[in-house]
Amino acid sequence: MKRILPIAALSLLTLAGCANTAPYSGDVYRGNQAQTGQSVSYGTIVAIRQVQIQADSRAGGLLGSGGGAIIGGLLGSQVGGGSGRQLATVAGALGGTVAGTAAEDRANRIAAWEMEIRRDDGSDVVVVQRADQNFQAGQRVRLIGSGSNLSVAPY
Repeated sequence: MKRILPIAALSLLTLAGCANTAPYSGDVYRGNQAQTGQSVSYGTIVAIRQVQIQADSRAGGLLGSGGGAIIGGLLGSQVGGGSGRQLATVAGALGGTVAGTAAEDRANRIAAWEMEIRRDDGSDVVVVQRADQNFQAGQRVRLIGSGSNLSVAPY
């Protein structure tokens, strides 16, 4: 049992970071965007700052909280005996749930840009997307799509 615990802990923590972060990139299109017309406008980045996107977990947070509870409970069950062991197991499971959820949340954060862009027509728009390309204030860009399907690409 003591040999399985570290392996289980590493496996669950590895799986906890399995968020699908691809949709937050300006280079990735969703399936429903393929073969559809996208509007294009042009503008200039007037302000930019680094932010983070909290990506959703593919498992809905169950891996972090559930895995943490199991590991915490297993660790707690190694302490004391009798009713003290039961209390330690419960406390370990609760603590593991909190720690596992926090670990999964941290693993599912991705670096992003928040870009304020002044379109050529004078209107401003703010777009947040994954920081997988270098952008800077003063740079000309293309805005592709509209509404919630707007991405920024170099011009």
